[in-house]
Amino acid sequence: MSTVSLQQPLVRAPRRRRVRWGRGLAWAVMILFLVLTLFPFLWIIRTALSTTRSLPSAPSDLLPVDFTWGAFARVLGLSSRAQAIAQGGSGASVNFWLYLRNSAVYATGVTIGQVFFSSMAAYAFARLRWRGRNLVFAIFLGALLVPPIFTQLPNFILIKNMGLLNTLPGMILPTFFMTPFAVFFMRQFMLGINHEIEESAALDGAGPWRTFFRIILPLSSAPATTLAILIFITTWNDYFWPLLVGNTGSTRVLTVALGVFESQTPSGSPDWAGLMAATLVAAAPVLILFIAFARKIIDSIGYSGGK
Repeated sequence: MSTVSLQQPLVRAPRRRRVRWGRGLAWAVMILFLVLTLFPFLWIIRTALSTTRSLPSAPSDLLPVDFTWGAFARVLGLSSRAQAIAQGGSGASVNFWLYLRNSAVYATGVTIGQVFFSSMAAYAFARLRWRGRNLVFAIFLGALLVPPIFTQLPNFILIKNMGLLNTLPGMILPTFFMTPFAVFFMRQFMLGINHEIEESAALDGAGPWRTFFRIILPLSSAPATTLAILIFITTWNDYFWPLLVGNTGSTRVLTVALGVFESQTPSGSPDWAGLMAATLVAAAPVLILFIAFARKIIDSIGYSGGK
């Protein structure tokens, strides 16, 4: 008669999770930096939703003081002069939609031209073989060391001699064709594209132009999109060059208009609510663009290989 031994399963005592102080400290530091980063933005929203005349009465309140949408109405030109003055505004008219159009034309024009011509230059530096290519690229890349402020005066004189002052083409032309960063960015990607693709295209009778437009450019769509977003954001936020070249009412962009809006001060005190509302409205297109393409930007910034 066989005996069957029944083994009872061992019951292990539950483990106590170790408290990882380093991980907790890292989370605390990250949350602190997040709060410090978002606080100015939240303060801008709080100020924009307040009444300018009521702000001095509660300067440290975290919530809007005498909540109103009047600042946004003033910026968008939807309030009367009497309403604007009653809320602490200057009462001056703001041609917001004209300035928005000028900013859109300026940023879009620079973006389209710079991405296209920088891609062509990057193709010449990365895929075509010609004498002195690396030397020319090194000299061209050395322009990154030149502060942009040093080129403003020569560009201004050039645009003035061409008769393009206070015009949108005059604002666009200096950075329309290419910049060293854009060429470098696209070249790094094109260096990783498999040479066999070009060799196959050459066997089919494709020349450099056809290879670039039919093969290289479509393969470079991801970094080109990322570059376009970066250029658009940078150009949209540009201030000094549009102020220097296009400071008339018909060519003024949003960044310059914000400075003019701040200077229209009633009783010597800036219209802080209106200024913050204008800042939010001006930043909204860029913010939406960045949120929509944030993943693509992050994935493509360090991407250097092809297929």
